[in-house]
Amino acid sequence: MKKHNFYAGPSILSEYTIKHTADAVNNFAETGLSLLEVSHRSKEFVAVMDEAQALVKELLDVPEGYQVLYLGGGASLQFCMAPMNLLRTKAGYLDTGTWAANAIKEARLFGDVEVLASSKDSNYNFYPRGYEVPSDLDYFHITTNNTIYGTELREDPDVPVRLVADMSSDIFSRPVDVAKYDLIYAGAQKNLGPAGATLVIVKEDVLGKVDRAIPTMLDYRTHIKKGSMFNTPPVLPVYSSLMTLRYYKEMGGVKAMEKIDLEKAGVLYDAIDNSKMFVGTAAEDSRSIMNVTFVMTPEYKELEKDFVDFCAARGIVGIKGHRSVGGFRASLYNALPLESVKALVDAMAEFEKQH
Repeated sequence: MKKHNFYAGPSILSEYTIKHTADAVNNFAETGLSLLEVSHRSKEFVAVMDEAQALVKELLDVPEGYQVLYLGGGASLQFCMAPMNLLRTKAGYLDTGTWAANAIKEARLFGDVEVLASSKDSNYNFYPRGYEVPSDLDYFHITTNNTIYGTELREDPDVPVRLVADMSSDIFSRPVDVAKYDLIYAGAQKNLGPAGATLVIVKEDVLGKVDRAIPTMLDYRTHIKKGSMFNTPPVLPVYSSLMTLRYYKEMGGVKAMEKIDLEKAGVLYDAIDNSKMFVGTAAEDSRSIMNVTFVMTPEYKELEKDFVDFCAARGIVGIKGHRSVGGFRASLYNALPLESVKALVDAMAEFEKQH
């Protein structure tokens, strides 16, 4: 049975990415060697890294003065690496969910952190707006999409200080005005490739301003100088990410992916809004098009596990909500086809009709 994969990450990859990665695992670039065993210093893999960096710049229209890196450690390492490189005295953060809170915790190891707005008291069910960003901050940090709570900021804010963003779960789902940001980072395992690589887009002139000594491995300048090859990079995730980037280009680029993503999210949100059994948990003006979170209304609450089982029997997997919030979460990343969303909507309607 075909599986409809709604897992939040590691998540669905395009068939294009999986096929070409599998081919390279067997025979990489006609070398007679597996991608898993080839030297990262070989001319064939250096070409992979070069193209993977160049395609990010092309697809996101990255301006001059920025560098694209592929690092390890996930976004969680960036929670400390960003302030280690950028925080001199004080930074501002938005508290919009679990991962934003984790980033705040790490940043406080390096300087003062001012939480400019938070939706914690409402169980993070909306994305804060209307806050002021002081001009004396070293930078302002946002998490653009909150996978657990299903909220998202689909615009690039104008702020009077340097802007840093964790875009792990919505990068490549919309055009981004990169020039407004000084640092963007994203774990690959949502919209780019398998777990193990972290994409970093950093403006070079933001670096080298802090007084603290930075460990070599945690200094962005190290990786810029070495072209993401200071240590052995996560070779397979980088290659898979390149395949995904090629796929996006073939599909028409980021604007084309956004159009598809908006359609998929619209189909699912319409089904939720017109249901008597299901209800969305995120405020309507903050709804994510990447992670749709919903629950059953109180009178049907005891049927939540039954619905998960009902879906599983139909090849629909990964819809159980995060353990910290319960309910359901359907992740609609770029690689998820519209037919999978329609399969979920049909299952919701059938289950509701039966009960």
